[in-house]
Amino acid sequence: MTQFLGKHKILTAITLLVLLLFIFAAYRMKGPYRSYHIDFVLPQQNTTAPGVLEVGVAMRKITPDLTQYDSWTDADNDAHYNPRKGDSYQDRNSNGRFDAVWLAGFSNNRPAKGVHDDLWVRSIALRNNGVTLVMTTIDSIGIFHEKFIRVRKMLDPTLHIDHAMFSSIHDHEAPDTMGIWSYSPFRPLFDHQYMEQVIQACKESTEEAVRNLQPAEMICAEVKIDPKGLVKDTRAPQCFDRSLCAMWFRNPTTQATIATLVSWGNHPEALGSRNSLITADFVHYLRQGLEDGVPDPNGIEGFGGMCLYFQGSLGGLMTPLHLEVPHRDGVGVFKDDSFQKAQALGENVAILVGKALRSDAAWKNENPRLRVAAKTIYAPMAGLYKYAIMLGLIHPGYYWGGKARTEVNAFRIGDVEILTCPGELYPEIAEGKAEAPPGNDFNLSAPLEVPGLRQVMKGKMNLVINLANDEIGYIIPKSQWDTKPPFTYGRDSAPYGEENSGGFDVAPTYHREALALLERLHQNN
Repeated sequence: MTQFLGKHKILTAITLLVLLLFIFAAYRMKGPYRSYHIDFVLPQQNTTAPGVLEVGVAMRKITPDLTQYDSWTDADNDAHYNPRKGDSYQDRNSNGRFDAVWLAGFSNNRPAKGVHDDLWVRSIALRNNGVTLVMTTIDSIGIFHEKFIRVRKMLDPTLHIDHAMFSSIHDHEAPDTMGIWSYSPFRPLFDHQYMEQVIQACKESTEEAVRNLQPAEMICAEVKIDPKGLVKDTRAPQCFDRSLCAMWFRNPTTQATIATLVSWGNHPEALGSRNSLITADFVHYLRQGLEDGVPDPNGIEGFGGMCLYFQGSLGGLMTPLHLEVPHRDGVGVFKDDSFQKAQALGENVAILVGKALRSDAAWKNENPRLRVAAKTIYAPMAGLYKYAIMLGLIHPGYYWGGKARTEVNAFRIGDVEILTCPGELYPEIAEGKAEAPPGNDFNLSAPLEVPGLRQVMKGKMNLVINLANDEIGYIIPKSQWDTKPPFTYGRDSAPYGEENSGGFDVAPTYHREALALLERLHQNN
């Protein structure tokens, strides 16, 4: 054997190299929590009396402390660090590296200069008929599934939390929590310490919300919005999440507000790509308006308590960019990216919600029996996403056949239903308006994702929460997939979207699994 190895040194070296690469690839492909899988409906039978709904809220600040990072000077004021153009930084710890808070969204290499408003993790716990559910919303661009699995495993078992759902608002002015925007793809500087801060905040906020449970009554309202001045659809067909859904939880004895909850679909990116200040964008002003009120003219009285915003269907792309947003006074208009525009958008939505919750159209959820369904699913990936997952670069955990593990949830709170989506859903799939235009890459004559998800939900008010428990990118109807000519809707080139999607089979898979979970939620209910 020794003689063989000696005579074939090159072959031996190549064999060992291939073996080492195989071991490395297998390790990277495995991903954390490999055996984690959930599949349940609670309660299995509605034998427990509904009783009184209990609600608790909590929050944790996740604004990075910029004094712990290097400050920098932007010579050409383009929001991107480029020393060749005269940009410089103060190396506070003398390590020879630019340690910055890298803002997510738009493009990489966008360091933060300061903080405009704080970022938060906000949780609401609900308990009734023997079931405890916690829903958490995070001021982040998105967080991968394995991080939330870790949070669940960290939760105090004595609190008897049956399920914890986590959702990101998809903030484009918050630190990178996905490892995509941190300086350069060839020199990644992802901030693992900040990610640990977010994970710990999710744990603490979830647990405290349960510890704060108290009796509550639940007032609901839904506004069918006119998108003009609120949101723009940048890709045909024009389809919006027109359902601005709101809930008001208050103490039945004192009538003091515990929380308000809002869900609607729009990208928090009114500040645009040249902003260098940390902010929750229009969501900050929306929450502030409902908690503290919006001043005159045409303002509303605040509700107090805590406001939680959960992102709705925003693929497509639902955005305030290049949109004229009116001031609440009915005179001013903001089109350019700015804090004034973000404030106008947030306050206008807060006013719509505030008026709806105090109107005759608002209704009390009289029998808020709680039911929770959750299931691990495996979404087929394609293109760059598939290979990035294989190499463990993003969304670690590769499953044979090119699949990524993710999750779907469905909740019922009396006459309200909530369905979650692990990415950015094109509203066509939720609203039943998917099309099969000529020129689609698969020559489909009809959409696959039918019926629309909201059409099979059975609540008096139905929410579809995006970026829930994961972020697997845009979820595009397969019949609208368009990367090759001839292009759909008379375009001269491929539309934006597919390059940030996990692939053409993600939408049919999610739609099929969501319908199946909703059917189970509705059984024996």
